[in-house]
Amino acid sequence: MVQNPTAVFKARRERLAAAMREGVAIVPTAPERVRNRDSTFPYRFDSYFYYLTGFAEPDAVLVVIGGAVARSILFCRPKNEEREIWDGLRYGPEGARAAFDMDEAFAFEALDEQLPALLSDRERLYFSLGADSHWDRRVTGWLNNVRARARTGVRAPVEVVDVRSVLDEMRLVKDEHELATMRRAAAISTSAHRRAMRFARPGLREYEVEAELMHEFLRHGAQAPAYSSIVATGANACVLHYVSNRALLEPDDLVLIDAGCELDGYASDITRTFPVSGRFRGAQKALYELVLAAQAHAIAAVAPGRDFNDPHAAAVRTLAQGMIDLGLLQGSLDAAIESGAYRRFYMHRTGHWLGLDVHDAGEYGGEGRWKRLASGMVLTVEPGIYVRPGEGVPQALSNIGIRIEDDVLVTPDGGEVLTAAAPKAIVDIEALMRDG
Repeated sequence: MVQNPTAVFKARRERLAAAMREGVAIVPTAPERVRNRDSTFPYRFDSYFYYLTGFAEPDAVLVVIGGAVARSILFCRPKNEEREIWDGLRYGPEGARAAFDMDEAFAFEALDEQLPALLSDRERLYFSLGADSHWDRRVTGWLNNVRARARTGVRAPVEVVDVRSVLDEMRLVKDEHELATMRRAAAISTSAHRRAMRFARPGLREYEVEAELMHEFLRHGAQAPAYSSIVATGANACVLHYVSNRALLEPDDLVLIDAGCELDGYASDITRTFPVSGRFRGAQKALYELVLAAQAHAIAAVAPGRDFNDPHAAAVRTLAQGMIDLGLLQGSLDAAIESGAYRRFYMHRTGHWLGLDVHDAGEYGGEGRWKRLASGMVLTVEPGIYVRPGEGVPQALSNIGIRIEDDVLVTPDGGEVLTAAAPKAIVDIEALMRDG
C-alpha cells in the first residue's frame, strides 16, 4: 500500500536531517518567470524542494535542521485575501505547517530575520551553491551576518556542502509513492502515443499530431508535457531535438514522436517511430528492426548489480553490426566500436535517469567506474539511428531517423518496462494504424 504523501515527504526530510548530523540545509523553490509584461509562464516548482515538501507554491524556502532535535521549517507566502481572489488559494504559514506536517512555518518575508539565527553555531551549511545567483547572494548575506557576530561567541558554518549530493542519492531510488505516480504518468503517455498512431495520416501537419498528444495528456489529468514534444516526419527525425513541428506528413515517410506527460511533478518519456502510411517498407523496415533489436538487447542488460553503461554497450554492439550489414559502415565490428565510427549514425547515449526531472538527478559514474543499477531506479532505454545523406550512404537509407524509447524500472528480477502499452513491434503498430 502506498503511504500517505505527507508522511512520505516528512520521512525524506528526516533522512536528510540524519545525513547532515549537525548541519542545516536551505532549499528554495523555483521563482515565477515572466513570459511578457504581466503574464507569467505556467508555474513549475523546484524538483529538490518539492521532493522534500510536496508544496507547490512559489516564494517558498525549506530549512532542515539536523542534529539530536531535527526540525523542518517552511517559509512561504502569507495569506492574502485580495491576491487569492485573483490567483487562488494560498496556504499561508499556519495552513502550510498543518497541511504539510512542518515543525514551524513563517512568512517568506521573515527569511532575513530568521536565517542568521538558524545558521548560528552550525558546523555545515547544505546548499546548492552556484545554482542560482540570487540565492547565492542571499545566503552569503546571512552567513556574513553570523560571521560579524564572532566576538560575541557565535560561530558560522565553516563548510558549505552541496545539498544535491545528498538528495541525488535519495532521488535515484524511487519509493512506492513515486512509482505509483510514474506508473500513472506512463499509462497516460502510452495512451497518447496510441492516439497519435491512430490519428496520423498523409496530409496532416506535425502540430496536428502534437495536439492529439496534448489532448490525451490533459484529459487524463496530467498537468503538462514533461518536455517539448517532438513530432518529426521524414528528414526532420534526423534532428535529435527537433521541436518546430510544422512540416507536412508525407505518405512515404516515417514519423518519430518523442513525447511524455508530467503528472504531479513526475515525468514520463516515450519515443515511437511509425510509418505515415501505416505500413513499414524496404529500408525503413530494415532500419526499424535493427533499432528494435538494439533496444531489446539493451533492456535485457537492465538488472541490479549491472553497470549503468551496460544497456548502452549492448545497444551499440547491435547497432554497429547492423550498420555494417546494411552498408553504412565498413570493416569489423570491434573496429567500428573502438574507432567510434558508429557515432556518425548513433550519436547519443542509450538512456538517462527519470523521475521528477526528465533527465533526473543522480550521478552516472565516477572515479573510473559506472554507477551500479539497483532495484527502484528508473531509467530510459532509447537507442536510435539517424541516417543523413552523405558520402558512402546508400540512397535508400538516407533521411531516415528512428528512435524507440521506453521507461524501465529496475526490479530484483531485471527490468520492468513501464511504457510497454505503447506498441513498438511492427505487427502491432500496423494493426493499430489499420484498425484504429
